[in-house]
Amino acid sequence: MNFEVVYGLFPVLESETIFLKRIEEKHLDEVFEIYDNENVFTYCGIIPKHNKDTVKKMIGHFERDFLKRARIKWGIFAVQEPDRLLGIIEAFDFNQKVNSLSVGYFLAEQHYGKGIATAALRLLTGFLLDEVNVNRIQAEVMPPNEASKRVLLKNGFTKEGLLRQSAVWSGKGTVDLEIYSLLKVDLVSTEVSEAGPDFNCVQT
Repeated sequence: MNFEVVYGLFPVLESETIFLKRIEEKHLDEVFEIYDNENVFTYCGIIPKHNKDTVKKMIGHFERDFLKRARIKWGIFAVQEPDRLLGIIEAFDFNQKVNSLSVGYFLAEQHYGKGIATAALRLLTGFLLDEVNVNRIQAEVMPPNEASKRVLLKNGFTKEGLLRQSAVWSGKGTVDLEIYSLLKVDLVSTEVSEAGPDFNCVQT
């Protein structure tokens, strides 16, 4: 795993439709819109935040986590509107021994169903596998979260199974989780599907 590709200069990723780049204080209103909405976190171990000052501090924590090389959060932006935050996608739980990590994502509710999470995950996984040289990318999803599971499957992830009562998520208690993974070798035989409906998030 090439850590410096992730934690040297902040990596900005771009496809024909999506930018992934640093979340800054100027995006506070959009970040607050996401974290203030209970619906966004229906299937996440995240407690919504209803105080804008709290969310402002969180943006500072995003930078702190990056500098500590603990996790990296990208803002999701459309190429047509490069300064309007649509959602957040992240990589975390870096395990250099087995060359793996986890991913999570969530969108502002108004952007559900537009294929944005599918496109953002496609862009991120390509970067992680090709540039960072990660071997395994995984995601944990609550069983009812059908839309997020579709996002993973469209990006070539494989459902590995159900982890029963395997984690305690904030606001949810002890939960069952389905685990999905994508290996570098999978891309040899898997063609990523086109973008489709998506909403909510996988664990972050």
